[in-house]
Order: sequence, then C-alpha cells, then structure tokens
Amino acid sequence: MSDSVSDCNKTALLKVFLIFAALLCAAGCQSPLRLNEIQVVGSHNSFKQPIDPSVMALITAVDANLAASLDYSHLGLSVQLNRGIRKVELDVFVDPKGGLYESPQGLQAPAAKPYDTRSLALPGFKVMHIQDIDFRSHCPLLRGCLQQLISWSDDHPDHLPIYITINPKDDVIDLPGFVKPLAFDDQAWNELDQALRQGLGSQLFTPDEFRGDHLNLPAAIKAGWPKLSAMRGRFIVVLDARAAHIKDYIKGHPALRGRAMFANALQGTPEAAIRIVNDPVGDFDLIQDLVREGYIVRTRSDSDTREARTGDTTRRDRAFASGAQIISTDYYLPDTKFNNRFKVALPDGVVARCNPVTRPGACAVHLVSQSHWLEWFGN
Repeated sequence: MSDSVSDCNKTALLKVFLIFAALLCAAGCQSPLRLNEIQVVGSHNSFKQPIDPSVMALITAVDANLAASLDYSHLGLSVQLNRGIRKVELDVFVDPKGGLYESPQGLQAPAAKPYDTRSLALPGFKVMHIQDIDFRSHCPLLRGCLQQLISWSDDHPDHLPIYITINPKDDVIDLPGFVKPLAFDDQAWNELDQALRQGLGSQLFTPDEFRGDHLNLPAAIKAGWPKLSAMRGRFIVVLDARAAHIKDYIKGHPALRGRAMFANALQGTPEAAIRIVNDPVGDFDLIQDLVREGYIVRTRSDSDTREARTGDTTRRDRAFASGAQIISTDYYLPDTKFNNRFKVALPDGVVARCNPVTRPGACAVHLVSQSHWLEWFGN
C-alpha cells in the first residue's frame, strides 16, 4: 500500500475529524451560529473584466487618477465562489428592449480588442461598470449572472448563504456619443424584482420570509436572524443605492413587503435590516453599534486601488475588527502589477469565521470541500 494519501482521502479524513470534533462539542459548546454571527469576504464589482489597454490609455491622458481607480478586474463568478467569496456585486442598467448598450464607444478606440456584444442586443437588464468605457463584463446580462450563480449553487447545494449587492446605474455621463441610461422608475423596480425571483427561484431569501409575522424588519432582528444551518444554499439580495433610489424602491412596500431585495435603509426604519457602511475607519464605531444591535453590515476593505498600490492594511484590518459581517474587496488575490502583497482574506483559509463582535470566541466555519462545510466551535 502506498504511504501517500490521496486528496480525496484527505478530504474524507478531514470531514470525519471535523464531524467528530463537532459531536464532542455538541453538549457543552455555544448554541448554533446565526446568519449575523459570522464574517465572510466578498468581491466589489464582481463581474468586471479589465478595461482594454487602448481605452485605459485614453482615460489616463484625460484623468490619471480616474484611470488608476478603474485599474482592477475579477475572475469569473464561479471561480470566485470556488475561492470562498460569499458576496458578489452587480451593477445593473435598465434595457427592456435591448440594444441600448450594443455599440460601446470603447470599441472604437484604436487597437481595441474585440468584445462579443451579441448579448447586449438582447432585452433585459445589463451588467457593467460604466457605460461606453468600462463595459467588459463576465456576464453582460443580469439573467446570465444569476444563471452562473445558480449553476454553481446547484453543484454545491450545502454552501454558505451568498449575498448579492445590486447597484442600480442610471447616471448620465455628459460626453458626446455616450449612452444616456434609462432611469429606474416604478416599472423598472418591479421588473428587477421579477428578474431576481425568476433567476434565483426558491433559493432567494426575501424580506417577507425574514419578517414572518413581525410588524417590520427591526422587530424581526430582535427575534433573531435564521440559524446558519437553515440558510444553506440560499441567496440574499441587497439594494445598494443612493437615498432617492432606496425611497423609490420602498414606496408602496412598507417594511419591504412584496419586495425581492433587502435595502440599505437607515437603521430604525421599518425597512432596515442590512446596512452598507463603506468606511470602516471613519465609521468604525457606527459599524460596531449596528452589529451589536443585530444589523448585518457590509463594509469595504479597500477602494479605488489605493490600498493595493501602497500596501496599507489599516482599512482592511479595521474592517475585520469592526464586526461587519461582509468585507468587500477587489483583492481576494494580490495584484501582480503592484509591488506588495496586499490581500484580503480570512485567516487559515476558512470561508467564514465567527464574528468578533456578535460571536467572540474560538470557532470557525471550515470549508471541507466546495460542496460541504461544517460549523466547529471551541472555548
């Protein structure tokens, strides 16, 4: 018999060990984790491919700082999930008839690389960062993004819940030839909800499901978020938008009744459950207060490539220490263009860990394989 142990056997042995440890702990350890009692890492603008070098050169000539802030990209969605990412972000543009974004200005740049725009001709919400210049996407159609996520989920049915933040895009760039986005009106919000429900099906965890018989979402928070074990294979969508968009989305849907998405509503309001607070340094105390009150918070560990260029880990370290449940980054892998090793990841390669504010103590959520995870607790 060979002295070596196959990867398959190693995985099986690890799984047996962790289950045995969990059984030993079952009688005397803490109660099972709830959704708000872990921390995970997510990606920012998760769909984003690199801007074409010829377009980047043109942007740099006009505004070098803007160009630097756009100089990042991501792996495909399923590859990110395989690496343990548990929050993805999608920028969404309204295009009910199709074709509005079919001929981006950036493809007219000298020596621009080809880009398949056939999906941009189809009707439906589009996913890209900035019209005409930063349009290259791993999934140009929202329904295509959702199909990729569901396909991965079907292959890994026991996965930890995955958050999807949605950024609605309708800002006009007042430059010749640039597409003027359609506004998010009542019809667009309803169609976006419908697209999410169709794309994610029963795996979508909605505000209605969370609220149950409670009057509003803060009341549901007081009753407690679902146990993590009950959230296997689920998706939670959060509207990350400016105040006017949040107000429009809530209108006619008090406490988000009938809506598909949670929303970044102010704490204490009937619609508040998940908050977006992007500055873990300046708003460190606010994040900790929100987390202690039971809210789920997403923050950012880096922004506009600054931290990756300098290697400054202050913001990253404060993000993890804040207790924000979701840490969003562009650098779950270090960028080889920069002379440092700036990276945002949980210790020891775990896919999630116990929240340092809501669940301090030694425990972790171990990734046994891409299709199986196990809670383990220690004192």
